[in-house]
Amino acid sequence: MTLRIANSFTSSLAKLTPQEQGVAKQTAFDLQMDLTRPGLSLHRVDRARDKGFWTARVNADIRIVLHRAGEDVTLAFVAHHDAAYRWAETHRLDTHPVTGAAQLVEIRETIEEIVVPVYVAKEEAKPKLFAATPEETLLLCGVPQDWLGDVREVDEDTIFALAQHLPAEAMEALMNLAVGIAPAPAAPTEDPFAHPDAQRHFRLLTDEEDLRRALDAPWETWAVFLHPAQREFVDRDFAGPARVIGSAGTGKTVVALHRAVRLARENPEAKVLLTTFNAVLAVSLKQKIATLTNGDADLAARITVADLPAATLTLHERLIGPVRLATDADVLSALSEAKAASDLTVDERFLLDEWRLIVDGRQVPDRETYRDLPRLGRKKRLTGERREALWTIFEAARQQLDDAGLTTYATMLSRLADALSAGSAPPFDFVVVDEAQDIMAAELRVLGKMAGGRPNGLFFAGDIGQRIFRPAFSWRSEGVEIQGRSRSLRVNYRTSQEIRRQADGLLPSTLVEADGSEDNRVGVQSLFAGPEPAVQVLGKVEEERDAVAKWLLARLAEGMEGRSIALVVRSEAEIDRAAAAARAAGLATTLTHSDATAVRLAVMHDVKGLEFRAVAILACEEGVIPSQARMMEAADAAALAEVYATERHLLYVACTRARENLLVTAVEPASEFLDDLAVR
Repeated sequence: MTLRIANSFTSSLAKLTPQEQGVAKQTAFDLQMDLTRPGLSLHRVDRARDKGFWTARVNADIRIVLHRAGEDVTLAFVAHHDAAYRWAETHRLDTHPVTGAAQLVEIRETIEEIVVPVYVAKEEAKPKLFAATPEETLLLCGVPQDWLGDVREVDEDTIFALAQHLPAEAMEALMNLAVGIAPAPAAPTEDPFAHPDAQRHFRLLTDEEDLRRALDAPWETWAVFLHPAQREFVDRDFAGPARVIGSAGTGKTVVALHRAVRLARENPEAKVLLTTFNAVLAVSLKQKIATLTNGDADLAARITVADLPAATLTLHERLIGPVRLATDADVLSALSEAKAASDLTVDERFLLDEWRLIVDGRQVPDRETYRDLPRLGRKKRLTGERREALWTIFEAARQQLDDAGLTTYATMLSRLADALSAGSAPPFDFVVVDEAQDIMAAELRVLGKMAGGRPNGLFFAGDIGQRIFRPAFSWRSEGVEIQGRSRSLRVNYRTSQEIRRQADGLLPSTLVEADGSEDNRVGVQSLFAGPEPAVQVLGKVEEERDAVAKWLLARLAEGMEGRSIALVVRSEAEIDRAAAAARAAGLATTLTHSDATAVRLAVMHDVKGLEFRAVAILACEEGVIPSQARMMEAADAAALAEVYATERHLLYVACTRARENLLVTAVEPASEFLDDLAVR
């Protein structure tokens, strides 16, 4: 017997209670071991159009729907008795006549009408997206023949009403087609289940452990799923450094993960570094690499997953020797003492920014270089005499750090880049960087020296709109040229159309990099629709607490688990407000990944790269976001503009952590940013 499990089975299994899931999984194991076992009570679904559908008894009320075709068995669905039979009666397992892929298809004749959301029906009619599209193109997308008429009638809003009816690969291909990406025919396969589209939805199970993994890890499997439209960015070879960009939810991290595994698999002796800018995200990447390598110890051992500071520190120790890194407090103390010893009147905020962005950030070596250096991004003009005086402070601070045996992170990176330039052999053949928008100039310089000179050596994934930690700079000036090797992702797989559209209001439609390259975000589409996000401005903190508690209870009533929900705030100062809302709903909370069942409490910076089914963002008031403290620290107009931009990006990041449901709350007076999040 050949046993497969369909995605529709794992998704329906997740909707059962934990107790019901347990007995359903045991029945699935029984089916794998012996399909003829009497206790399974196998019955053909008499009213099903597809006579291959049968049910197996789980308990008095729950049934597994399976499809039998000779010795091939597919676990297709599981639900309470009536729902299971209704599903079997309204679906069929088909081989698409054009693509050749196996598909689970909803039978068109069983649908009386496609329900269009009320708010869409009230709008002025929009152009139909596929009215003039040739039938062969729609079939090549994987659209079942009996759904072609419905597809031709949709516009940019009503297309989402089809999402619950069409096979997922067909819906995704249509969304690609809507933004100008034509379907590409896959190589023909004799086995319909071997087609790339089918392999996304049907998993062949070879033993009990295979089935256990499929049943126990649907979320992990989804989190690393690679859509065929993204495969180009994984498989394509580049002559030099390359980059994939896209807004939140378009699958950049998944592309980075699969590319790292592909490079390691195709180059058996190669070592791959998969890196990002902080340790929290590195932990998440490591977990997903473990899922992708699926027990292949040799493959996993050749992929090092580490945050950039840890990876470069280890590399410095290996190639040059140990180093004591200066903390932010060390630097601030050295600058303050050097300033106190001089007779110069200067704002400490300006002094720290000048050190971070210019003197240390760009590793200015001496007084003459500092005097003549163009100060890109710093609008405050400095005379030659003023620069001379400032250099005295910077030189004294640098000497104080040296005397204490401390090295700044930027200095360590500079030394590492010099060692690599001099011929020191790096331990990695390929480097893949996730969240590359937050990389700093000195880090990029090291990566360029390490792997930028070889084909496929450097690959970046990022989103300019999510830059929240580091200022922009020209990559070309640091020796990394990606012109002609930058690609954009246009289809959002993670965030509902409503959340994506509302969050996009926080950012301009086109974002411009420091070197002039543009990221045009027009035309991005999400693959599924969901509830409209809610923005609530309340009169008192207690009212906000109660509103969020009510929202939490509603999510639980919909079947969400606590671990799939996050309560997010701008800073630690507001975290108690989130905790109070959870307590009012009677829910446990966690500030870390340690408790897999509790609702997550987090500040906005810490949810970067994470995802949840539902997110509530609390305390979005004037002075909280944008942060009054950060605005007060801005030393000049350029710094103030940078604060506003990164604070907008920060709220955008928080909003786009939500897959299905988003709530944003504030107590009067609300942040000016909420005007851009007004409900449509």
